[in-house]
Amino acid sequence: MLFPPAKHFTPPARVVITGAGIVTALGTGWKTNALGFRNGTRAFQKVTLFDTARQRVQMAGEVQLPSELPQTRLNSREKSRLDRATRMLLLATHEAWHEAGLLPSENLPFVLGTTSGGMSEGETYYRQAIATPRQHRRQPTRVMQYQAQLQGQMVGRALGFHGPITILANACASGSNAIGHAFSLVRFRQAECVLAGGYDGLSQLVFAGFDSLQALSPTECRPFDAQRNGLALGEGAAVLALETLEHAQQRGAVILGEVAGYGAATDCHHLTQPHPAGDAALASMQKACASAQVGPEQIGYINAHGTGTPLNDSAEASAINRWAGTQAGNMRVSSTKASIGHLLGAAGAVEAVICLMALREQWLPPMKTLETPDPAVQFGLVTESRDARVEHALSNSFGFGGSNATLVFRRWV
Repeated sequence: MLFPPAKHFTPPARVVITGAGIVTALGTGWKTNALGFRNGTRAFQKVTLFDTARQRVQMAGEVQLPSELPQTRLNSREKSRLDRATRMLLLATHEAWHEAGLLPSENLPFVLGTTSGGMSEGETYYRQAIATPRQHRRQPTRVMQYQAQLQGQMVGRALGFHGPITILANACASGSNAIGHAFSLVRFRQAECVLAGGYDGLSQLVFAGFDSLQALSPTECRPFDAQRNGLALGEGAAVLALETLEHAQQRGAVILGEVAGYGAATDCHHLTQPHPAGDAALASMQKACASAQVGPEQIGYINAHGTGTPLNDSAEASAINRWAGTQAGNMRVSSTKASIGHLLGAAGAVEAVICLMALREQWLPPMKTLETPDPAVQFGLVTESRDARVEHALSNSFGFGGSNATLVFRRWV
């Protein structure tokens, strides 16, 4: 009896990071943001993008965009048509692209997480349609730019790459899910290189929505504080270039770090409220660590989802306590939303870059708004700037609708 020849087994690839770009209210680029996060700088100001006079809260982490975009393949007319969110995405992708030393490509996957996409374009369309219904100037362009895949396409056109674009919209977990999906594509060798990240711009509809839910803090964002009273909104973008280790080494790329693991879980407890014990958050962390083959004792820093809302922080604290077990007292945890606010679809991607900063430069980002730690917290909260030895960092992202995602990053030496 003849048997078919055994198939050659190809082990999963190691997934390394060769480029990183970031835009937040702290500024544009790695250097400016690393300095701000290392010092725990708070980057909030009165919103200038739209009228907040009728809102309970008027503050947010608003990005100060540069007056000029970097030189790309876009002409001046195309640049002028880019909405705010696309400009932030272009700046972050441009930084990651050039740091990774990538070249124009006809098959470079682009995986993006977002919740608002081109929301500001939709708002502008609506205002003009109501004010001057017969005036159609630029309205077709706004309809086109409203679509998230068009924003990704414009960035690809600007830098000279094409390929499949995947848009993930899993609320506040979108950015982490995007990096996790790209990690899977590279790990299982469906692509040698993938660009992945998240972006979101402030919009009046989203801001007013959170304010009407009374989810925004009327004072300041204080994650894990016993007296916390809500989140702060922000905006920004972050993009990573992920590659197989072999591909990065073959082309002589500088390796910034490694994506070691990814886990996801769904919380079916309530649309906007996490399970009080953080069951899905716990499952997400466990899956990510199993994927990375590390235990709690090997995690040197946790970038918590830490929104500053009463229900989220207590549930996440419970999940971290249960996950860490006897190691909980040794955990070092902070939420960088205290510095820049909650970036929604961009949050997980930006926080991934912050973890990479901590690993490469060996420091922990503090949250200086903490006054009295919540009694539920059994782990160490980072409240002051300090250097630290970190070999693995873990990042949590949990969203409305029950989307939970966790990423584990490994230091590259």
